[in-house]
Amino acid sequence: MRSLAGEVFILQLVIVVLLLAAAVAALVVQAQHESTSDARHRTLAAAEAFASAPGMLTALHSSHPSAVLEPRAKAVQKAADVDAIIVYGLDGITIAHSDPTRIGQQVVGPYAEAAAGRAFTRTFDSSLGRSVISVVPVKDTDGSVVAIVAAPVTIENVQHAVNRQLPVVFGSAAVALGLAAGGAGLVSRRLRRQTHGLDPSEMTRMYEHHDAVLHAVREGVLITGADGRLLLANDEARRLLDLPADAERRPVTSLGLDPGLARLLVSEDPATDEVHLAADRLLAVNKRPTAPYGPAGSVVTLRDTTELQALTGRAEAARGRLNLLYEAAGRIGTTLDVVRTCEELAEVAVPRFADVVTVELLEPVLGGEEPTGGSTEMRRTAAVGLGKHHLYSVGELIRFVPANPIATALVRGRPVVEADLSTSAGWRAQDPERAQRILDQGIRALVAVPLRARGVVLGVASFWRAQVLPPFEDDDVSFAEELTARAAVCIDNARRFTREHAVAVTLQRSLLPRSLPEQTAVEVAYRYLPAREGVGGDWFDVIPLPGARVALMVGDVVGHGLHAAATMGRLRTAVHNFSALDLPPEELLAYVDELVARIDSDEATAEGDGQGITGATCLYAVYDPVSGQVATATAGHLGPAVVHPDGTVAFPQLPVSPPLGLSAGLPFESAELTLPEGSQLVLYTDGLVEDRDRDLDAGLAALRSALARPGRVPEATCAAVIEALLPARPSDDIALLVARTHRLGSERVAEWDVPQDPAAVAPVRAACVRRLAEWGLAEIGFITELILSELITNAIRYGAEPIHVRLLHDRALICEVSDGSSTSPHLRRAKTTDEGGRGLFLVAQYAQRWGTRYTPTGKIIWAECALHGEGTQAGEGLGEILLDQWDDLAP
Repeated sequence: MRSLAGEVFILQLVIVVLLLAAAVAALVVQAQHESTSDARHRTLAAAEAFASAPGMLTALHSSHPSAVLEPRAKAVQKAADVDAIIVYGLDGITIAHSDPTRIGQQVVGPYAEAAAGRAFTRTFDSSLGRSVISVVPVKDTDGSVVAIVAAPVTIENVQHAVNRQLPVVFGSAAVALGLAAGGAGLVSRRLRRQTHGLDPSEMTRMYEHHDAVLHAVREGVLITGADGRLLLANDEARRLLDLPADAERRPVTSLGLDPGLARLLVSEDPATDEVHLAADRLLAVNKRPTAPYGPAGSVVTLRDTTELQALTGRAEAARGRLNLLYEAAGRIGTTLDVVRTCEELAEVAVPRFADVVTVELLEPVLGGEEPTGGSTEMRRTAAVGLGKHHLYSVGELIRFVPANPIATALVRGRPVVEADLSTSAGWRAQDPERAQRILDQGIRALVAVPLRARGVVLGVASFWRAQVLPPFEDDDVSFAEELTARAAVCIDNARRFTREHAVAVTLQRSLLPRSLPEQTAVEVAYRYLPAREGVGGDWFDVIPLPGARVALMVGDVVGHGLHAAATMGRLRTAVHNFSALDLPPEELLAYVDELVARIDSDEATAEGDGQGITGATCLYAVYDPVSGQVATATAGHLGPAVVHPDGTVAFPQLPVSPPLGLSAGLPFESAELTLPEGSQLVLYTDGLVEDRDRDLDAGLAALRSALARPGRVPEATCAAVIEALLPARPSDDIALLVARTHRLGSERVAEWDVPQDPAAVAPVRAACVRRLAEWGLAEIGFITELILSELITNAIRYGAEPIHVRLLHDRALICEVSDGSSTSPHLRRAKTTDEGGRGLFLVAQYAQRWGTRYTPTGKIIWAECALHGEGTQAGEGLGEILLDQWDDLAP
């Protein structure tokens, strides 16, 4: 019932009911009216008939009129269907009555009119109900009234006949109502199908929207029938096609349309954005069938594209520029290299935006510095396009004249457009001959855009066009500014990285060894290559140790940048300091580990979020050329590779220890290897064997293959390894240290066991002097004899057995005295009253270096003496030094 059809059905049904009710009511009222009228006519006719009946006067003049008239009255009452026939005398006495009991009674009533000779009819209310009475006078032959006849009847008695007709009336009304409801239902059903069950508001809204869309839309709408006639056309369609006023219901082919458009409209084929000509308009036509949504036919939409044609080219160009900007975002700034970033800018713009693109940067920018301005001298950094051109070459330092558009853009900080270079006097003034050659090559227009980033102009990007491309417009200049602005930020980032990288490299180079110390234990070669992304924390070192030994180490700090480089310097310094104590490798790493843990704790406490150095690794190895042994310990670092003289390569298994700062107090372990002379000990960082495209196992296999060559010197080994394993773009620092071992022959080593007896000092001292003479070192015999006497005497007096003396003839003469005690002598200045305490002072004065190192069974006191002439010069001042130890005023 909510639908329009339902509401129409209800409305029809209500109207029919109201009409039937009105008809029935009218019939009832009419029946009542007719009943009263019938009663009037019936009573009047009965009264007049009885009064005028033959023999009426005779009966009234008879002696017994009642006897004569009463039968007649009853007969007339019955025939006329009235309530009674009454005859009154002029005195009001009842003469005759259909009810004999009423004869002779006095009747009071409105009989004056009848007595006067006029008949009348009255309606009155009686005890029996609403009644009608007609009174007629009975006149004598002379016209005088002799009696009065009255005929009453109740209206109810008359209505019995009418009431008998009411069932027929109501039945007829019911039949009429049923027929009307059925008809309304059929009409509603048909209407519901036509309106698809829509309610009135929806119908109203639909038609309102239909009219609004149909006539207000800026598209022409046509509906054609299956027979090719135009059924509907909105205002826009009439305007676009210039249709006549009576176009609807006419065949489409008779409307004077373009033949191609007319054929499309009458065909059954759909169309999508087909372009057709209508007068001077270019229309985009879309056509779809109306079925199954309506009767067979088609709906056609027309869109005027004439005005859009002028915008199509610009829209395509704008879309191309947006795509180019999107592409530039991914192609510019892929590296933190200033030059490469400039090349990427030029490569993006050629050839879709310009035929040639050149980029000039101020000189400080290429060095990572911030330009100060005021100079028009720039270096051409990139040039792309047109193959061989006559512009300045890449790398050339150009001093632009102030009138040159490129210099103007640099100074003003705004783009400068030269639509026709042939008329640009400032551009020609730079180099007239070169300018003419450029024009002859076909280049005609230029846009110079400053490279501005963070408020600083870094250089100028120049976009050149030849005759193939159209001249530069305002949209082109805006695009060039946007493209250059994006590239300028990338160039500035690369500049900042270059500066920071240079600072970090400088710091790192200052912290790494600039040259290797002189020693004879190993022959060393090395390589250090910083990562492309930034300086890291890899380091290496070679440290000479007492007893002709040497310490080799490599380390790695996780991360890149200044912090990693500074951390590397701190760790290298710490290892240097601890190596001066001549500690075994495992003990040295334990001290460094404790130091790193303490530094991390201090930085975390002081800064809260400060960067620690957890994650550093280190490999420390000590080689003894006398025994040929290598003691090695590692803190989370890759183990060394050993290349034997025959070219075989081994990776010794070392005890595994965590990186520095993570051992949690656990002891470090070391391993000892004995290497034949001529072996190569290869130490490296993980950047050499691990990379983005190579895992550790593959890297170690490649390293083994590169090392497996006999008879190479360390320098050749380094070159071969780097050539084989260096990635194209290293992501981590690489440190490589190759040490070829040498042995100190037995002919250059002298050893004696000394009993713990002062008398044994002299024989050992004499044997040492003889060995020095055999080595050709007699000139330093006195100094050596003095040093050995002091060291052996101290060992006998304060030490414990076994006491052992060893002389090593190396780059210096090394004197070693070992004993079984762990007490270490120390240098002091004796008082004038002391009888002793001056021996170590003399040793320190005449030896180049001296010190103590501990062994698992005791300690070794060692001293190094210079070879040949240096000892003689030192001995000449011996007397003065000894005399200086006593005061002349002493008792």
